[in-house]
Amino acid sequence: MKLVFTITLSILLTVSAFAQTYITQAKPFGKKEWGYINQKGEFLIEAQYRSCYKFSEGYAPIYEGKKFFFLNSKGEKLKTEVGNFKLFNVFGIGMQGFKEGLVPIIVGKNWGYLNTNGELAIGLKYEKALPFDNGFAVVRKNGDFFVINKTGDEFVVDGAIDCKGFSEGLAPYRASDKKFGFVGTDGKVIIKAQFSSVGYFSNGLAWAKTMDRKVGFINKKGEWVIEATFVAAKNFDPVSGLAMVKKVDKWVYTNKSGETISVNAERTSNFKNGLAKGVKGGKTGYFNKEGKWVIEAKFDGGRDFKNGFAAAKKGDKWGFINEKGEWVIEPTFSGVKDMELVN
Repeated sequence: MKLVFTITLSILLTVSAFAQTYITQAKPFGKKEWGYINQKGEFLIEAQYRSCYKFSEGYAPIYEGKKFFFLNSKGEKLKTEVGNFKLFNVFGIGMQGFKEGLVPIIVGKNWGYLNTNGELAIGLKYEKALPFDNGFAVVRKNGDFFVINKTGDEFVVDGAIDCKGFSEGLAPYRASDKKFGFVGTDGKVIIKAQFSSVGYFSNGLAWAKTMDRKVGFINKKGEWVIEATFVAAKNFDPVSGLAMVKKVDKWVYTNKSGETISVNAERTSNFKNGLAKGVKGGKTGYFNKEGKWVIEAKFDGGRDFKNGFAAAKKGDKWGFINEKGEWVIEPTFSGVKDMELVN
């Protein structure tokens, strides 16, 4: 009986793995409209939209006819009890969809939260509303900042003139003296405001900039783990355990012990999903956390890896490669985004 159960479980896991569907935005060559393709390069939703965004928790935001709405992977619209809403726009990323079952929306001048059933789960009563992270979000009401949970309970953030979103249970806030620190999910100060700027926590560390403009990394107690000796820094990648840091005029990488790694490249980028994109000899490739090129720099452009796929460019056309650098979707599109896991 135990052997039969083990074999059955193995089969179920295998079937489940193959049943996973990945979807991304794609624009056919010679067209201005975008649609959605799967990991085989097949259009699930035909190219018909000028502005469409990534799938998240089963739905993708679409902007058309001066209105936002959500589509599922079959191209069906989500019926919502609120119309004429707008979505939260993250600079450099775009419009954000559902996260943890909720999405911030604005109607007129008031923000609230819509759930994946299309219902208004938290009312339109805020001047600002950020996405949820591990059950908590930051909002502003009557000029004050609050932390809320998914039932709408509010916890005031004392003395904040600004507050960002949560990451690993902490949110950057700015005090009246314009210095930055971090608050917890109850709105109470965890790390007092003492920095000129801060990043977000990842892998237990966040970059912080001293008042004399030096950058290092702190832990969740506000203690320096990597001394502030850099000009600039970016957040840690949880897979590789590395973060980009800038020494004078050159970007390198640091691990959590403060040991730096440089890469033979003309340009480098953040690690994402354990690999980083770089440019060498005018071509794009990918290297690992040891600084070794694992995918030859031979592409005419590329995006970061996501879910085991990276968009890559050959000539003026885009396709997708795997972590071995092999084409899994031939370059035939004029534009693509990142592959998102839908189910």
